Amino acid sequence: MKRVRRRLGQILIDAGLINETQLKEAVSSEEPLSHSLVKLGFISESQIASALSKETHIPYVDLANYEINHHAATLIPEELALRYLLLPIDYEEKNLVVAMFDPSNVFAIDDLRIITGYEIKPVIATETDILNAISDLFKIDKQVEDVVDTVDEAEKEEAAEEVEVGGEASPVVKMVDSLLVESVRQRAGDIHIEPEEEGVRIRYRIDGVLQEITYTPKKMQASIISRLKIMAGMDIAERRIPQDGRFGLKVDNRPIDFRVASLPTVYGEKLVLRLLEKETIAIELLGLGFGKEALKLLNESLARPYGAILTTGPTGCGKTTTLYAAISLLNQIGKNIITVEDPVEYKVDGINQVQVNPRAGLTFAAALRSILRHDPDIVMIGEIRDRETAKIAIESALTGHLVLSTLHTNDAPSALTRLIEMQVEPFLIASAVDCVVAQRLARKLCKNCAEPYQPTPQQLEAVGFKLDPAKGKFFKAVGCKKCAKTGYKGRIGLFEVMRMSANIERLTIHRATSDEIKHEAIFSGMQTLREDGFIKAAAGLTTIEEVVRVTV
Repeated sequence: MKRVRRRLGQILIDAGLINETQLKEAVSSEEPLSHSLVKLGFISESQIASALSKETHIPYVDLANYEINHHAATLIPEELALRYLLLPIDYEEKNLVVAMFDPSNVFAIDDLRIITGYEIKPVIATETDILNAISDLFKIDKQVEDVVDTVDEAEKEEAAEEVEVGGEASPVVKMVDSLLVESVRQRAGDIHIEPEEEGVRIRYRIDGVLQEITYTPKKMQASIISRLKIMAGMDIAERRIPQDGRFGLKVDNRPIDFRVASLPTVYGEKLVLRLLEKETIAIELLGLGFGKEALKLLNESLARPYGAILTTGPTGCGKTTTLYAAISLLNQIGKNIITVEDPVEYKVDGINQVQVNPRAGLTFAAALRSILRHDPDIVMIGEIRDRETAKIAIESALTGHLVLSTLHTNDAPSALTRLIEMQVEPFLIASAVDCVVAQRLARKLCKNCAEPYQPTPQQLEAVGFKLDPAKGKFFKAVGCKKCAKTGYKGRIGLFEVMRMSANIERLTIHRATSDEIKHEAIFSGMQTLREDGFIKAAAGLTTIEEVVRVTV
């Protein structure tokens, strides 16, 4: 293994891709050299594959943009493809073209020759592309047929209400496990299991948009729901009321936390699973997409020793991530930081994190009352949900604490009226709140397939685009294999930062409407969500259509 490591390292050094110091640091890791180099950020997988291609004179293939021959790919079982990290992708005369990361693996080539009966022509591809291609080809839909057969047999012996999920090796278990693994590999944020009259629809929310993954027969419904409820520690006999649960899995060496919520519908229980990576978070505010002026305003508020900073927006718009980025900035040895969350989504060293437990009586309000006796400098509240929590949060901000929390409102000005609706005194809100950040997540353009174009003046006028279009670089979402034909990959934040001014405080005290407060904030220089989105569209980060979709 050491010989192979040194050989790959020398190839990369000779190609000018890494230096001796980087090689020594990567070799000291217990991981394979290629993994270590990529993880440390010294080189990309495609650079390694290209260097190996030049060294061995074996062609490099970009699988993400290659039309794989399905018949060729399914000549071998998935287990073999994963064991050797390879995949047949095409035929060439009497040869079978096989994508491999390590074409020097003669044992793998010999096994393939025996199993398929073809002479093997290896080509080089990256590990990630090979894994993604295997995942795509040996898809969930093929497992559905196996599960249907099993359920047919089960129905002969037991009633539909008492479907047995089966052991760890049962097809239902395999299918559910495949659903979970596939969701992680496709970067899904949520999984929706939705019973309908004729079957069960399964969808993933990828980059904020739901995409249908498969549709299973109705007879599988009880088995799938029961399996997931058992994993989440929920009561499988109770189908009349909503339940919550959670479980953890390790997928591709990444610990993932699944939060499960059930909801009784007319066709059975709907389940939604939210995916959270249980890793230490290391996010900077600038990396979230804040503009220079918005970031300056927020940093001014974070530098204050007391006051309330609120983030607002709908569920899943990244409010908590923004708070964690702010907390990471404030995380210093001289500060006592305590958070109250439901659940604790990311673990941060140096911060005291409390998870609420309503069954045990540990609500947001109860936890807040307690932690204020622990001499905190900074308090982060996962969400202000009720009058009691809002009252304690606002009073804490008035008594020498910096308070960070979230609210569910459409824009920044509406946060003030929402607190008034929670029966917090307007004069307390005006004195305590220092800054409100509203945000949305817009899908980023796929760099691989984005197509430049120039929108017409009529198109820009129709959406209220007021910037100079001549200074912008606009792109159209096209769609390719790398972005699952959507034209987008990843997300970026759109932000609206409102600092409290004397005029906004006066309007709050007089219980002005959110529209009046918004008008004053814009007059004072606040950049709205849509304006921030248009700036990012003009910079080529997203599209005008996407900005219009997520903003008002």
